[in-house]
Amino acid sequence: QVQLVESGGGLVQTGGSLKLSCVISGRASSDSSMAWFRQAPGKEREFITARRWSGNSPRYADSVKGRFTISRDMAKNTVYLQMDSLKPEDTAVYYCAGRYGWNTNYYSQDVYNYWGQGTQVTVSS
Repeated sequence: QVQLVESGGGLVQTGGSLKLSCVISGRASSDSSMAWFRQAPGKEREFITARRWSGNSPRYADSVKGRFTISRDMAKNTVYLQMDSLKPEDTAVYYCAGRYGWNTNYYSQDVYNYWGQGTQVTVSS
């Protein structure tokens, strides 16, 4: 059974940075793909970014392109989300998600089998 545990959330001022971590228990298959989503109060869960565990070419939502970066450390079995130039509208609970294989609907939460518990990110104005 794969488990995902996020950490790194917190309170930051507008323009600041945070780096979220998602530790994967159970070795991630080289064929896995990982993603980050977020959910603000009163809103639906929103896709942020996704990538294959192996290889490159991550995908990003337009709202975070150029500000957020997804990366992974194979040795640590960890996926990261580096968030720069944060804005108040980035305030949300951030979730790590995973699945075996890559799905062309990578932006849909429905294609992911594994989810973390979420970590709160609050950006003050």
